Amino acid sequence: MFKVGGNSESVSADTGRQPKLILTPEEPMSKSTVARQTTVFCGIDVSAATLAVAVIESDQPVQQRQFPNRGSGHTALISWLGKNKARVRVSLEATGIYSLDLALALDAAPHIELAVLNPKMVNRFAQTLRRSKTDAADAQVLAQYSQRMPFLGWQAPSLNGLGLRAAGRHIAALVAEHTREQNRLHAAQSCSRAVPGCVLQDLKRSLASLTRRIAQMRAAAMKLIRADAEIEQRFQLLTGMPGIAQTSALQILSELVLLSPHLTVRQWVAHSGLDPVHQDSGTSVHRHSRISRAGNRHLRRALYMPALSAVRWDPHMKAFYEALQQRHKTKLQAIIAVARKMLHAIYGIFASRTPYNGSKLFPQLATAA
Repeated sequence: MFKVGGNSESVSADTGRQPKLILTPEEPMSKSTVARQTTVFCGIDVSAATLAVAVIESDQPVQQRQFPNRGSGHTALISWLGKNKARVRVSLEATGIYSLDLALALDAAPHIELAVLNPKMVNRFAQTLRRSKTDAADAQVLAQYSQRMPFLGWQAPSLNGLGLRAAGRHIAALVAEHTREQNRLHAAQSCSRAVPGCVLQDLKRSLASLTRRIAQMRAAAMKLIRADAEIEQRFQLLTGMPGIAQTSALQILSELVLLSPHLTVRQWVAHSGLDPVHQDSGTSVHRHSRISRAGNRHLRRALYMPALSAVRWDPHMKAFYEALQQRHKTKLQAIIAVARKMLHAIYGIFASRTPYNGSKLFPQLATAA
């Protein structure tokens, strides 16, 4: 009795039968198939200043350490996790800017597999395990999540995409500040006797400065778009939709550029927070449907003005909007539904790489001649 190619087979001397040779192709070496004997499960609770780390190894007590949340701390953490020459599965919550640099550093380490989790999912998981709420306890929960739950690896976004999203959100903040300054100037001008001229002049200088900064940031964002062929193609597809011009296309694209290509259109809608929530149960609970608002508020805001324009200039969106009003939907409900349909359309043109065609989005809806 001996083994050939991983399958054992008996060979009798008097039969002379040759064993069947089974060749098993060797898996290509990659980060996800690093040949390591054991797996270590790690959870990291991220805060602005520190990283609380918990590590679970087989037949070992939980190990806990704390590192500073800066470049040197990230290097020390990666070195500590690699001390046993084992594959390490790390889970951490998505906490925006505080976790992004850490996630990029961990993803670049060859022996580490990283999952960046939705905080709500982790919170639900934690409620089944413990009552205490400390950084150390949260790190242990994340380590147990890595050990028990299906592991979905994080894909590092492109630096160009990260830059575009940062630029888009900064532009949105500048525009909001510009609107506030305009309102202050309008209020000051309406009671000019009580407001000295120096205040009016300062408000006007502030408005001029903000206008100049917005224009500069939009020009810089356009350079980022032109630097990437795929992002530029998506930008051109967006501006080809009725209701979306360059300004709106920049804001929408900056929020969509980092989404995984494996997401479905339903996941896009859920990410935007435009998915409907129904509350109907038994004979006593009959509440009006509403949107969840559980997703990306920046994307919802970026879609609102294009939706208002689309119901004026796109005959298909206009017919859809009017059909909703005939079903006694309020104007706001109908506009939100149009924004959701526009997100469906954007998903379709990005996936097919073809220009927008409203008749494909509404094949059963008759438009006005």
